[in-house]
Amino acid sequence: MNYFREGFVWLNDPLNWTNPGGLLDRLDEHLLISLWAVLLGCAIGWPLGIWLGHRGRGGGAIVTLANLTLAIPTLALLTILPLTPLGFGKPPVVVALAVFAVPPLLANAYTGLRQIDPETRDAAKGMGLSGGQLLRQVELPLSVPYLAAGLRTAAVQVVATAALAAFVNGGGLGEIISAGFGVGMSNGGGGQIVAGGIVVALLALLVETLLAAVQRLVTPAALRGARRRPTAAAPAG
Repeated sequence: MNYFREGFVWLNDPLNWTNPGGLLDRLDEHLLISLWAVLLGCAIGWPLGIWLGHRGRGGGAIVTLANLTLAIPTLALLTILPLTPLGFGKPPVVVALAVFAVPPLLANAYTGLRQIDPETRDAAKGMGLSGGQLLRQVELPLSVPYLAAGLRTAAVQVVATAALAAFVNGGGLGEIISAGFGVGMSNGGGGQIVAGGIVVALLALLVETLLAAVQRLVTPAALRGARRRPTAAAPAG
């Protein structure tokens, strides 16, 4: 319990925020790493999931890919990638985090398009819409809640996991926690470790809250509250 009290004392010291390498610097690194990882995940997961969902193929492959990714230890991937030409630092961290961001983005994009009522597609085709028009004007708008849910899941997962970047000199809030271990639990390091963990948890909750608000804003009014929050657990196929 003392560690929690020490953690709040540590957080109340302005110098721990403003000193070089302090919380503000590490927070900036953490957000930058997470942003690039989520953007990279979106660039891979969304186009592929939308294309497969539009064609109605690949559901089994998506489930297999998601399960395989979940089986990869995060720390192992963060340790292996720096041994590749990516080297140490932020690039391998961004790639590793993007690997874990792709499955929810991919699965939710696929599921979002496949959950659309086939009669809606048939009606749109009957009106003369081409495949591209059907995708842009019908399928994507109706899939917004699933796309947003995948983004929320991926973003929160990346923000929480990015704390491990400190193990490969990747920066971020994990450096605060790692430095606490270096100081030693009995020399005030315990409070610093707890403080770092609290900031990471609060940041993940903040990201979840902000993206939930964005999801509500971009979801068509007719779809709000019409369905429960979709998940990436079971892509339709």
